[in-house]
Amino acid sequence: MQTVRQLLEQKSGRVLVTVSPESTVFQALQVMAEHDVGAVLVMEGGDVVGIFSERDYARRIVLQGRTSAGTRIRDIMTSKVVYVTPDQNSDQCMALMTEKHIRHLPVLEGKTVQGMLSIGDLVHATIQEQEQVINQLVHYIQSA
Repeated sequence: MQTVRQLLEQKSGRVLVTVSPESTVFQALQVMAEHDVGAVLVMEGGDVVGIFSERDYARRIVLQGRTSAGTRIRDIMTSKVVYVTPDQNSDQCMALMTEKHIRHLPVLEGKTVQGMLSIGDLVHATIQEQEQVINQLVHYIQSA
């Protein structure tokens, strides 16, 4: 089982995508589309103040009849950010995501953001680990 630190090291194109709380929802959506991500951290003065996801957009803009151009991220972001540390492992991340019904986990070491993990990152890591176990079993059986 891999640590969060190891998972982040394996991510290709590891770019942290952030927006300001004063950004409009439309601007945040443009940034998300440009980087092909489903969530962005909301940062103010180097501190994480929230997270904004596609789910937030669907539930707090579309369903409430707001406009993305006229609404600030500050007004609809999730301000209680659930996060993990680099020393936690993939199973702990999956359990936390399941418990909290979330798909993105920022990684913080102290107050410093190290990156972000998505459910896709964790599923990919789990599949890789399972493939390694299967390959080891096949090798063991063939050599017996």
